[in-house]
Amino acid sequence: MIEYYPEGWKIDTPENRAAVQNISSLNDACRDGQILEGRALVCDSSHNLLIDLGCIRGIIPREEGALGIKEGTTRDIAIISRVNRPVCFVITGFQKDAEGHLTAMLSRRSAQERCMQEYIARLAPGDVIPARVTHLESFGAFADIGCGIVALLPIDAISVSRIDHPKERFSVGMDIKVIVKSIENGRITLSHKELLGTWEENAAMFTVGETVAGIVRSVEPYGIFVELSPNLAGLAETKENVVPGQQASVYIKSIIPARMKVKLVIIDTFDYNYRSGPPKYFFDGKKMTRFLYSPLGSEKEIVTDFTA
Repeated sequence: MIEYYPEGWKIDTPENRAAVQNISSLNDACRDGQILEGRALVCDSSHNLLIDLGCIRGIIPREEGALGIKEGTTRDIAIISRVNRPVCFVITGFQKDAEGHLTAMLSRRSAQERCMQEYIARLAPGDVIPARVTHLESFGAFADIGCGIVALLPIDAISVSRIDHPKERFSVGMDIKVIVKSIENGRITLSHKELLGTWEENAAMFTVGETVAGIVRSVEPYGIFVELSPNLAGLAETKENVVPGQQASVYIKSIIPARMKVKLVIIDTFDYNYRSGPPKYFFDGKKMTRFLYSPLGSEKEIVTDFTA
């Protein structure tokens, strides 16, 4: 299978740099139908994208700017928002203006069509693929899964530990791994939490008697839930003046696999917003058929079946 990646992954590769080195190499790329990347410098008043190719200028006409623009099913913001960002394209030909200046004619839509046909259309639930976060909403994160084609990662699929907003895990432009959760009517929905480890894998990072960092996630009448890692939270005893979102230092009182319980004691809490770092992944394969979060023999079974 030809490998397709999110926009921005190719632009600084030796292969891409060699292809835009001179007119001859651009001609070769045009002949071979090679998918290249360049930075969009300007979106003109007609919504054509002007692309920096190094040796010459390239232009992506509006209708070639994205899948669905020509049909009216995609809004022009999909083009405008690419300014100052890498875009993928194939070279469709060359034109000279009245002064003899050469311009490469480009098509992002054609690159996306190939990505859809040769890569995305062949994906199946459980496939683990690379993605790049493009924007964040309260209900989830949108991620480029290839050539600027975007899929939704719902907020409840980001991690086992619940969050109020995806910005607590991701930032725009962050490279992540995702799992294809479902495909309905050609629309792909993603998941992420299954890559962040089982309860046992996360609990193994901590030891009874340690005092560790955490984030207060919810305050209940019976206790306070503190996130120790994106896929692991513990329950602390009640304490005054503690609110969700605070950073915490917590003492690990006990770890009980059979009940999936981590008992904590809050030592201190404070307000501070740490920048989210890259996720820690426990799964490095390319296909997951079943994810059992709960330990064997635990009172409750939590499982994701990607073959259902």
